[in-house]
Amino acid sequence: MKNFDIIDRRFSHYILENAPLEELAGGFRWIEGLVWMGDANCLLFQDLPRDRTMRWIEDASVSVYRAPSGYANGQARDTQGRLISCSHRKRCLLRTEWDGTVTRLVDRHDGKRLNAPNDVVVKSDGSIWFTDPLYGIQTDYEGGCQPSEQPPALYRFNPQTKRIAVMSGDFDGPNGLAFSPDERRLYVAETGDQTTDDPKRYIMAFDVAPDGALASGEIFHKIEPGYADGLCVDGDGNLWSSAADGVHCIAPDGKLLGKILVPYRVSNLTFGGPFRNRLFIGGSHTLYAIFLNRRGVSWP
Repeated sequence: MKNFDIIDRRFSHYILENAPLEELAGGFRWIEGLVWMGDANCLLFQDLPRDRTMRWIEDASVSVYRAPSGYANGQARDTQGRLISCSHRKRCLLRTEWDGTVTRLVDRHDGKRLNAPNDVVVKSDGSIWFTDPLYGIQTDYEGGCQPSEQPPALYRFNPQTKRIAVMSGDFDGPNGLAFSPDERRLYVAETGDQTTDDPKRYIMAFDVAPDGALASGEIFHKIEPGYADGLCVDGDGNLWSSAADGVHCIAPDGKLLGKILVPYRVSNLTFGGPFRNRLFIGGSHTLYAIFLNRRGVSWP
């Protein structure tokens, strides 16, 4: 079947034969931070190098939602439905309140500035988890060169107590992240130190204790070709990852089930639509979508 590579027969049941890969919009520089806004029936995503957040709605129109965005990257919604954004330029997490004002949630750890928060997820207890690599401050293209004050890390932030904690510092370049449906496992993409010739690139999996503590992580899967950037999960616990040749679907045991082939390198992805069965895909400078026979995990 065109646009699919079925590796395990289970993947064939995830595909709808009459639902092709659709090109929704193009002409962007590099798409990141896809998030579905169900109450507004729209998709928000970043045209990151242009420093703007874009909005796509079903009639195929695209408009600017926010500019400048602070070179925003990853986005998520908190338990109250408010938008949480990672800002490269401001080196912080931002929250858009219901009245449209923007609050700076956190920009420091142990008195030192964060690097460039990259991706973010919100747990059902309200805690905000985010990755903080150096990518957004290493070039002027995605935020502006700035000195780093601390090593890359995975953080948890409590918006009630304002407490921020390093959950894992064992990363060269922590990137996309996603919880399993039961929140007992956390997946984190390691994209490595991209200034080296042979960066570490694989997906890590951590067991999550009831109190939020993480057990030692282990390598869950290695994407080939390319590497994992953005991640999302479906209701069955399958992990959907970006890759150089499209989107890879990985079973909870780490086995590759199949691929959605996309013409350009995929940076990020998210489930959306009224039934959460539409996978929106950022393919470099082009926005794609495809309906699947699976639903993404429902977040606020």
